[in-house]
Amino acid sequence: MKKPRIYVDTSVIGGCFDPEFQLWSNGLVEDFRRGRFGLVLSDVTAAEVEPAPRVVRELHRKLLSITEILPITEEATAVLAAYQDHHVLGPRFRNDMLHIALATVAAVDVVVSWNFRHIVRLDKMQQFNGGNLELGYRALAIHSPREVTTYGRESEDPDQSR
Repeated sequence: MKKPRIYVDTSVIGGCFDPEFQLWSNGLVEDFRRGRFGLVLSDVTAAEVEPAPRVVRELHRKLLSITEILPITEEATAVLAAYQDHHVLGPRFRNDMLHIALATVAAVDVVVSWNFRHIVRLDKMQQFNGGNLELGYRALAIHSPREVTTYGRESEDPDQSR
């Protein structure tokens, strides 16, 4: 079975060092390191970690060796423009929309974020996915790290839990 490709935004990397989110963020990072999932990052993530604390930048740098990196393309910029035209988020949150546009164009399996205000929120998911379908792309699954990581599950083999 093909391993799921998971697009991770900057909040997940920073979450590895935040007491509220570190358990699940680090669990997901460990899943990537063990090869359970394919990690997908982008040029947007790289730009957003630049001003972050040193530990966040170092983790991002270490993850690059196991990462598929998405560049900002004209196609993703066109999807972003459609989100902007539909007022999915305000102009100040362009990068949040660009994360979703990049993940959409790359046809990742899941987007993972701790951004409950602009990304992991039912009405926003519906708006992003409505735009995606209108443009001929498929809908994205969008979840928090806690919903995706294998950390804390009784069994790592889903067939054993039946």
